[in-house]
Amino acid sequence: MVIKRINVLKLAIFQGAMMAAFGLLGGVFILLFGSMFARMGADAGAAGMIGGVGAIIFLPILYGIFGFIAGAIGAFVYNLVAGVVGGIEIEVE
Repeated sequence: MVIKRINVLKLAIFQGAMMAAFGLLGGVFILLFGSMFARMGADAGAAGMIGGVGAIIFLPILYGIFGFIAGAIGAFVYNLVAGVVGGIEIEVE
């Protein structure tokens, strides 16, 4: 089997969704660390907690947008290069 062409929009949507999931995971970690500092009672801890909540909201959105853009560019470049060199060859059983 040879992958000769990749649908640009499909790959962009897939990569955007995957990166949004990674952004959510990263936001959860930031929230956990922010809440740990908030329990210490310092002013910086409250800021960490607020930053963690912001990370839960904004990281998936930003990661999703940049993942979509990177996926579209990657698929477009792959299609250009595959037209010249012939694509990726995969062996399956």
